[in-house]
Amino acid sequence: MDLTDSFFVAFKSLAASKLRAFLTMLGVIIGVFSVVILVALGEGARTYVTNEFAGLGTNILIITPGKSETTGKMPIMGESVHKLTFEDAETIRRRARGVKYVAPLVFGMGYVKYLNRRRDTNILGVTNSFQHARNLHVAVGEFVSDEDVHAKRRVVVLGTKVKNELFGATNPLGKFVSVGGTKFRVIGVMEQKGMTLGFDVDDLVFIPVRSAQDLFNTDALIEIIVSVQHADATKAAEKSIEELIAKRHNNQVDFTVTNQAAMLATFTTILDALTYVLGGIAGISLLVGGIGIMNIMLVSVRERVREVGIRKAVGAKRRDILVQFLIESIALSAVGGVIGILVAVLGTTISRKMFPTLPTRASLWSIALAFGFSALVGVFFGVYPARKASLSDPVDALRFE
Repeated sequence: MDLTDSFFVAFKSLAASKLRAFLTMLGVIIGVFSVVILVALGEGARTYVTNEFAGLGTNILIITPGKSETTGKMPIMGESVHKLTFEDAETIRRRARGVKYVAPLVFGMGYVKYLNRRRDTNILGVTNSFQHARNLHVAVGEFVSDEDVHAKRRVVVLGTKVKNELFGATNPLGKFVSVGGTKFRVIGVMEQKGMTLGFDVDDLVFIPVRSAQDLFNTDALIEIIVSVQHADATKAAEKSIEELIAKRHNNQVDFTVTNQAAMLATFTTILDALTYVLGGIAGISLLVGGIGIMNIMLVSVRERVREVGIRKAVGAKRRDILVQFLIESIALSAVGGVIGILVAVLGTTISRKMFPTLPTRASLWSIALAFGFSALVGVFFGVYPARKASLSDPVDALRFE
């Protein structure tokens, strides 16, 4: 019997019991579907996080007050943690190496009121560099200028959501609003940005950083955002900033410089590990499907003992019998794998349409891995039943009832 005849006989045997063949394939279908869909979700989450970080600017360093480290020494009496100040930011802007933009930031919560409409929101004190460092720009009007900052002008730029709720369709430019009880003139409206890393950028208002310090009665900054000229200059810029600020703070490193690229790399590593773990867990269901194939093939061998005996009696070799049953096993797993891949691709397409912010796609490597693994499962769990059928004695098989 040649290979073509073996394929024909194997598929004819499977077609004779369609429901049993489908139920046997179901374990493989679920396993392949799980592998592809879970890997797609993991890669989609990684792409989402990467895009969100990129949307907040590239080559970013963030300086925050306080040192994020654990030490074993007792605190020195009278020792205090220095605040980050506007002068610290100016020093970085003038003297740090490889720096492109420096954006000191003051953060507070308050209300914005226009006529009888009032909204509680987050208020950011910024400079002109903030829009470039954080890739946030105005859609109408203009952003806070350096002259606004140094003159402590009471001007405000509204987020899209704040503008819509206070002014509706009315043009807000030039109108006065109350920000935390102080009148500010509206000079711009931000582009609509939506949610970024779980934070609604449209629900913000921006005022000059020096005006914000007066409004909140503080001379401290919550952080300083630094945009570096290019990725290769990040390390040098970080070292330069640490030296400059430490010198201003009596040689105390009472601040932390965070590299946004390092944060992204950490997130990516975690998500990659999660993707592999999810794929591995899904792979277990493929093994269960393989056990199901072996079980059914053993039943099939027992049911077809007389058929095997007759084939051997008319000249079929052990190799022919082994190949026939092995083809049946591989066909079950391969067809199940194809169906599982098609269902997974359909699932990722529907998911992408329903949740466009999470770019789930069935990657080629996960499809190839899942299909290859399903085929190997068919071979591995089909060898024993096929070998058992090929070793049966034709005389005993013909006597079998």
